[in-house]
Amino acid sequence: MVGNPDFLTGRGQDQAPEFQELESPEGELHLRFFVPSGNEFALPAIGIREVISPTPDRITPIPNVSPLLLGTLNVRGRVIWVADLGQFLGDSAPLNTDRPDISVIAIEDQDLMMGLAVDRIHEMDWLDIEDIQMPTSVPDSMAPFLRGEWVINPDADTVLRLLDQIAILRSARWAT
Repeated sequence: MVGNPDFLTGRGQDQAPEFQELESPEGELHLRFFVPSGNEFALPAIGIREVISPTPDRITPIPNVSPLLLGTLNVRGRVIWVADLGQFLGDSAPLNTDRPDISVIAIEDQDLMMGLAVDRIHEMDWLDIEDIQMPTSVPDSMAPFLRGEWVINPDADTVLRLLDQIAILRSARWAT
């Protein structure tokens, strides 16, 4: 087989004579997801430690803490707080925890790590930061945690909002 000239040149019966050119992605990689109200958000992939789907019984409720916190989760020996991201951002619909698993996005900055529980993960997507716009009509409870938004469908007024994970991690809301 090694003596076969087709093997050495990389040309065989199953290879096309021309190379296919791969498109290089534009922008930066982001994780897109939904909160219970149906609003779609994105976080930069660089700020995400990991995405996990624990069963609800793995999240331990802690008494006398902020109602935004669902409890704690042990992730490979490290205990992290898990929060209902939708309620943190001001949505009235709480996260449904009566299901087989909960999508949790673990974000990290320096020594701080937190899990953001969301309704569902959509996809990873390359988004161009230069196309981002300042949010036009957002609730005051959400505004401090937004970097901007992309208009996905202008006819349906559909937007994808980019969150600032460091502002979320360092928020004073966790103390209340």
